[in-house]
Amino acid sequence: MTKHTPTRVLGALAAFATLPLLGFAQDAAPVAPAPVVDSGITAWMLVSTTLVLLMVPGLALFYGGLVRTKNVLGTMMHSFIAMAVVGVLWSVVGYALAFGPNVLGGLVGWNSDFVFLKGIDESILSAGVPEYVFAMFQGKFAIITPALIAGAVAERISFKGWIAFITLWVLFVYAPLCHWVWAADGYFFNLGAKGAIDFAGGTVVHISSGVSGLVLALFLGPRLGHPKLSTSPNNLTMVLLGVGLLWVGWFGFNAGSAIASNLDTARALTVTQVAAATGALTWVLIEAIVHGKPTSLGLASGILAGLVAITPAAGVVGVQGAIALGAIAALGCYLIITLKGKLGYDDTLDAFGVHGAGGILGAIGLVFFIRESWWADAATKKAGWGFTDQLLVQLQAVGATVLFAGAMTLLIGFIVQKTIGLRLSERSERSGLDHELHGERGYGLNNLN
Repeated sequence: MTKHTPTRVLGALAAFATLPLLGFAQDAAPVAPAPVVDSGITAWMLVSTTLVLLMVPGLALFYGGLVRTKNVLGTMMHSFIAMAVVGVLWSVVGYALAFGPNVLGGLVGWNSDFVFLKGIDESILSAGVPEYVFAMFQGKFAIITPALIAGAVAERISFKGWIAFITLWVLFVYAPLCHWVWAADGYFFNLGAKGAIDFAGGTVVHISSGVSGLVLALFLGPRLGHPKLSTSPNNLTMVLLGVGLLWVGWFGFNAGSAIASNLDTARALTVTQVAAATGALTWVLIEAIVHGKPTSLGLASGILAGLVAITPAAGVVGVQGAIALGAIAALGCYLIITLKGKLGYDDTLDAFGVHGAGGILGAIGLVFFIRESWWADAATKKAGWGFTDQLLVQLQAVGATVLFAGAMTLLIGFIVQKTIGLRLSERSERSGLDHELHGERGYGLNNLN
């Protein structure tokens, strides 16, 4: 043995000891590169965010044109104040509640880093979109959803009570539902093998707002003089302009929900257009057959019915499905609104009749029209997932949304009514929202009702 032997032995032992580490290093998966901003997708999402915000003044015009002249400004204020209240609320805690990890057993989410959006400065989503853009896109959904509720209780709700109501409703109804449907660990997102299908807000937006509107309308009671009072729209020109803006904005609402700029985006935009057109045509035909005269209000209602029904389905149906859902929604909503007159409840501007009913028809009906390529997806085939399975999931999601939104709305309405008041006084309701609550008149005229 030479004098160099100990050194050689130690070197051999060291080399042998490092072999497992070298093998581990070779077998380890490469670290995925950090997402980078995709300028094309980001540009489209910025446009989509703007289009969804455009829907709020569109809704204000639509609702404002339907009420009596003395209430036009007060009714439009319900939509515009939602832009202010929810716009702040969402940035402070709303996004944290909706898209944070599960807390309270998954009832809602929470991430303190999302409070004031302070933890997303450098965050880029896997889709290549800065998280700021995604947060603002989702924030527009949070704004318009409570604004839809206002249609059910128009002409009889106080302004301060409305502000308190939508604040609590966004925190305790919208944020949990949003988390259940769109957060990766949400109840509905993980329901069954494929999750509940709600591409752009059938449950989160339309069913929740429609059901909440109906519950709140029943809780407050009908307007003074209902159903004998004259409730002719004050300005159908505004109604048509409003629904036109809603139709345009809905392309951002649905196609933007793909969070991409690809085939899914194009398909969602296409079926949105087709369903809206079919809904309008169906409603006009119904009125022509039943009443002999198609109306502009009927046309506008048909557009909305088609848009509402396609919202949850825009990611999974083709053109034939869009035509079917548009027609079914128009017929179904028409029947619900007709039934309203027979039952006597005062859903003033048919928030439930269009959004609630249309959302339910779309969320359940979509299963019957899912395109073949969706069923043929490898993950679906591997799970052995079929029509009945998905239908049961949709029914569970819709049922849970109806019960949760209805119960929470009743509770919130009761709390607000017993504290600061929610229903207008008889004197204020007779004088009108514009003059009594805001000291203004929408048309500068003194003697119009």
